[in-house]
Amino acid sequence: MLVDNENTSPNVLFITVDQWPGQLMGIAGHEAIETPTLDQMATNGTYFPNAYSECPICIPARRTMMTGTSPRAHGDRIFQPAAPMPDLPLLAQCFRDAGYQATAVGKTHVCPPRNRIGFDDVILSEEGRGHIGGPDDYDQYLTDNGYPGRGYLHGMSNNEYGWREWHLPEHCHATNWASEQMARVIKRRDPLRPAFWHLSYIYPHPPIVPLRDYFERYARREIDGPIIGYWATDFNDLPPALQIVRNFWAQLPEAQLMDARRAFYAQCTHIDHQLRVVLGTLREEEILDNTIILFTSDHGDMLGDHGFYAKRYMYEWSARIPMILMGTSGSPQVGHHQVDNRLVGLQDVMPTLLDLAGLDVPESCTGRSMVSSPPREYLYCESMEDIKATRMVVDGKHKLIWYPCGNHVQLFDLEEDPRECKNVVEDPAYAKVRETLERALAENLYGGDEAWVENGKLKGFPAQAVKPEPNRGLSGQRGYHQPPPPRTDPSIIVGTP
Repeated sequence: MLVDNENTSPNVLFITVDQWPGQLMGIAGHEAIETPTLDQMATNGTYFPNAYSECPICIPARRTMMTGTSPRAHGDRIFQPAAPMPDLPLLAQCFRDAGYQATAVGKTHVCPPRNRIGFDDVILSEEGRGHIGGPDDYDQYLTDNGYPGRGYLHGMSNNEYGWREWHLPEHCHATNWASEQMARVIKRRDPLRPAFWHLSYIYPHPPIVPLRDYFERYARREIDGPIIGYWATDFNDLPPALQIVRNFWAQLPEAQLMDARRAFYAQCTHIDHQLRVVLGTLREEEILDNTIILFTSDHGDMLGDHGFYAKRYMYEWSARIPMILMGTSGSPQVGHHQVDNRLVGLQDVMPTLLDLAGLDVPESCTGRSMVSSPPREYLYCESMEDIKATRMVVDGKHKLIWYPCGNHVQLFDLEEDPRECKNVVEDPAYAKVRETLERALAENLYGGDEAWVENGKLKGFPAQAVKPEPNRGLSGQRGYHQPPPPRTDPSIIVGTP
């Protein structure tokens, strides 16, 4: 029930998922995935189909969200688990400075893990990373429910594509836990102040451990399989940056890969349905109409497309992300039943939310408001350095990807070839497009990358031989966490090559 002096400033709910490709929504035209909640949210607001992660790797992407800046500005394009947050204005702190209460639930992926990055409080679920700091609130929840240290006894790795059904009761699944915690936070708000809430789900990122009933609904139907582009069939023709990851993750047999995809889709639908609990809580608290909601992901997942898995690639299933914005009821800036084809990135989240709340956007932000700024011509994206370096520029219709090691250039016509099967970089019909995008890419290079350009032309550096690496840790496999694992150096990277 509203009180006479209930807050009238808009609340803000910022929802993120981990490793969810932008294509995996009904609103995006996917015929197999069930996302009724997200589809309705898109109808209630604006859907941005051309949204990309500027650096499709967990930590850099989250730094981009929380600072409103590009990887160049915040300083991470490679994944630096021990690096502190950059000395820049942070999203949550900007809201707090304006009088907002601010709480995060779920994954923040910062070091140390209990760093609140501007929030009043963080109710933490860090995917079994107690070895770099804690305590972890989700781990404590499992202990309180009689399952101490058993969160990872399903035996699935955080960075592999085996799967099995969830091994504990449904209420112990991290997706259910996060939804319930956020609902409680909403109910316990100070009604006299506006709120900024961040709900950060750790799935569908592996481990792939869906609830049984969600997997069964996909086991009964046909789903889309991965596509292998013409350019990806010969291992020896791949740039070294791709050979490294193709060597690391063995190719799953078709039947196993299809079941892994079904299980991944099941985790997406589980999240979609749990979002209904949070939205229902906002409705019953009579504040849904006065709440701005933004849904996105840090990056996607290749899920076998072109023979690759996970993230850090610039192909659509890795770099393209969902982006849905709901304004307050009757918002003229956001509207409803809207599709905005402008190019947007994660650096745009912070200025957009501050803009909609009527707050000043820090000058440090390199992003732009999705509702009041003019669209950009192109978006520059990047990941990794040296032999693994990958650079990309996209204009909404075409995408140019550059692997400096070996000077491999790819150009895709996203309108004619949305799954990026045909590299048209040598096609004379695309010569002007290539020239324009190469120039745009070269203008964005920094940090030593400039040495890979000569007279305005991409020249890269000589290819290097790639040797397979062992995977002794099973891609960062977790173990039994009771008692918690010993503290280790947070700079040690596990799980990917």
